Amino acid sequence: MGIFDKIKGAIWGEAKAAEAPPTATPTTTTAGTAPSSSAPTTPTATAPASTTSASPVDIASILDAAVKKSGQKLDWKHSIVDLMKALGMDASLAERKELAQELGYTGDAGDSAKMNIFLHKALLKKLSDNGGKVPADLLD
Repeated sequence: MGIFDKIKGAIWGEAKAAEAPPTATPTTTTAGTAPSSSAPTTPTATAPASTTSASPVDIASILDAAVKKSGQKLDWKHSIVDLMKALGMDASLAERKELAQELGYTGDAGDSAKMNIFLHKALLKKLSDNGGKVPADLLD
């Protein structure tokens, strides 16, 4: 599994975890209600679940929550290192170099500042291309 896949898995995993509690609630309610109530409740409970899974993953809200959960002061909107740390990942130079290869970086890997800028922009673009909802100002 590549670094991008790990990042995507962490973000999409957080999105699924955020969806899980609302999905469990209608199931519990349906099981505990009378048959006349369960018929209307079941289609309603099913429709939002399928709609939610088809909608794009809100990258900003997932990463904002991850930063808050980490308890660190991280600026994921401007730093690839902070973005990776927010997700609990190894943000070492070696990991970033591997990610740079995956994302097609052709510049000097020894110039970590330029590489990091490339990585941040390329990662957000690729997340967007894979069904993530990324704020437009971060895709410029």
